Amino acid sequence: MSDAQDISAQFTAARAAGRALPAYPGTPPSTLAEAYAVQAAAIARWPDAVAGWKVARVAPAFAAQFPEERLIGPAFAANIHRPAAGEAARCPVFDGGFAAVEAEIVIVVAQDAPAGKSDWTADTVAPFVKSMHIGVEVASSPLATLNDIGPGAVISDFGNNWGVVVGAEITDWRARETINVETFIDGVSVGTGQVAIQPGPLGALAFTLNKRAAQGAVLKAGDVISTGMITGVHDIRAGQQSRHVFAGCGEVRVQVTRAGG
Repeated sequence: MSDAQDISAQFTAARAAGRALPAYPGTPPSTLAEAYAVQAAAIARWPDAVAGWKVARVAPAFAAQFPEERLIGPAFAANIHRPAAGEAARCPVFDGGFAAVEAEIVIVVAQDAPAGKSDWTADTVAPFVKSMHIGVEVASSPLATLNDIGPGAVISDFGNNWGVVVGAEITDWRARETINVETFIDGVSVGTGQVAIQPGPLGALAFTLNKRAAQGAVLKAGDVISTGMITGVHDIRAGQQSRHVFAGCGEVRVQVTRAGG
């Protein structure tokens, strides 16, 4: 079995069982090509359809080794949550692994992208925005140290994604330049931030369109794109609840549960 197949087999088995891993299962990928090869092998093993993508920045400390500004990971259909107004989304995380919530802007894709086009920019992607929403990424992995190892490890394990919460629609996003956001966990403020619509969410959409084209695939109508953290990456554990307040747009609540429980 190749390294990509072996690593993907161990991560997907741990995710399916809802159990933690004590260490990275093999040698962490040292290049983007290696990392996305493991991700592709894991996607092929997972018994659910990809319904979108999470996007995250590559930290400056890793930029030389992983020379792309962002990374992507799959969001599976079962992990796309659309809670009713006023209700909390119930989202699982891996007990003993990595678990965090991130306030994010979520884009729903309007149409299938043309094959092979890979020169999208934040200025040209608006036709692919069916709707823009307040939302949350639930980042979770069976491996507690996944983020510490770096982007190669993160990419290899589904981009460290285990949920995207699609909240209320931002109907006036074209008229907005920025949105202020605050995150609370169990009622305590843990972070604030401001997102700029143009270089932030629209830039993340452009990156995803280009990356999927480079991978010989396209974004599809209805895909959800979780476009990157705004207030920080906030550790959370099963039993806790987070609340994410987007000024002038509403709020999103997440009730965290134990995967496999």
